[in-house]
Amino acid sequence: MTRCPICTKPTAAASKPFCSERCREVDLNKWFTASYAVPAVELDDVDDESLEAAAQLLIDPDESH
Repeated sequence: MTRCPICTKPTAAASKPFCSERCREVDLNKWFTASYAVPAVELDDVDDESLEAAAQLLIDPDESH
């Protein structure tokens, strides 16, 4: 059984992965107020060759040589 990430009650199909509309809105508010954040890579810490190689993989993932 899947649990709500906000309150750990069982999830409801209508609000999955949350148990209710309230918990869904609590989670959304955490994103809006920056309580949650997606980690970022500072470009100063990445060398140009690595950045270009990663970009090339996004453009053509089959050419991994």
